[in-house]
Amino acid sequence: MQRLYDFIRSHPTGVDVFWAVVLLGFSGLWIGSMPALEPVLGYAAVAVLFSLVVALRRRAPERMLLLAVALGLVQLAFDIETFMADFAMLVVIFTVAAHDGPRWASRLALVGGLCAAPLSQLRWPLEGTVSVPAQVFFTVIMAVPFALAWVLGDSLRTRRAYFAQLEEKASRLEREREAQAKVAVAAERARIARELHDVVAHNVSVMVVQADGAAYVMDTSPETAKQALETISTTGRQALAEMRRLLGILRTGEHREAGEYVPQPDVEQIEELVEQVRGAGLTVDLTVEGTPRELPTGVGLTAYRIVQEALTNTRKHGGPDVGASVRLVYFDDGLGLLVEDDGRGAPQEMYEDGGADGRGHGLIGMRERVGMVGGTLDAGPRPGGGFRISALLPLKPAH
Repeated sequence: MQRLYDFIRSHPTGVDVFWAVVLLGFSGLWIGSMPALEPVLGYAAVAVLFSLVVALRRRAPERMLLLAVALGLVQLAFDIETFMADFAMLVVIFTVAAHDGPRWASRLALVGGLCAAPLSQLRWPLEGTVSVPAQVFFTVIMAVPFALAWVLGDSLRTRRAYFAQLEEKASRLEREREAQAKVAVAAERARIARELHDVVAHNVSVMVVQADGAAYVMDTSPETAKQALETISTTGRQALAEMRRLLGILRTGEHREAGEYVPQPDVEQIEELVEQVRGAGLTVDLTVEGTPRELPTGVGLTAYRIVQEALTNTRKHGGPDVGASVRLVYFDDGLGLLVEDDGRGAPQEMYEDGGADGRGHGLIGMRERVGMVGGTLDAGPRPGGGFRISALLPLKPAH
């Protein structure tokens, strides 16, 4: 049965031709059984043309509708009474109503179908003495099949349009879901990249500075070299812990053991960060103004990463004997950050548009972080030498 159903769906014109032949055969039998029928050639011609309407109803529904209307008018004009072939009118009315074509064709099919029965009764009234109410009742009964054919066709068209709309909506939602997934993946990659950059750039730069210092004083001051190596070890462990936390975010479906992940740093860890940088040989002054209080997680992490990146840039680009200052100001509705150094600062091309050599992503990451919490950032050379980074982070989520 499934093969037969698939064959019927894949060969609609062949199926219509088959039913047209069946209709023509029954019409021929009906014509042949009425020897007194006149004019026989007129009935035969109408039967053939109505069979053509059925055969081509899905290929050219509007044209076949017009042909059916013309044949009906010919029947009225040449006194060719209704017979078996007129069943094609019901078929073409259903087809036009179900077809997603011009609306005038559907309206013409409805009006023509409703007018067929009254016109037929006026042209060929019932034989014998029949009351007017009976004639009206019979006319209404004869008009019902035409109305039902149009209603069924229009319902099928509406149903098809509804399912097509559902399929289009489902396809659009699928595309939107894929686009949102891609955006989420890109955002997560950017976030992890920023975190890795902050962790690696800060800790590795501290380790490089300490290693250089240890190599320089290895012979003259072994105790200082030992202290530098201890700083390298501590900084390396801290970097590994933070990288383990970041990589743990990427793992799904694994058991999380206690102590596997470390908490996100925030403003409270800035003092520890400054002490670590001081231990690496950089002079840093820390000033806190206002009343310290608990901050939203995103704001605290952003503040910590800005100070971390700023001090890392100071060590990398500030030159020898550079000093830096960190200033935190608690406002009623925000947190202000100001990180300055008195070194020679990074070249201009390194903090504009990422730099021609691909560097400068630290400041780009700062701007992205500040933008995510709805704040503002200003970074650039300081008058009189050095570099300045100032940021204002709101304490309420950005709309």
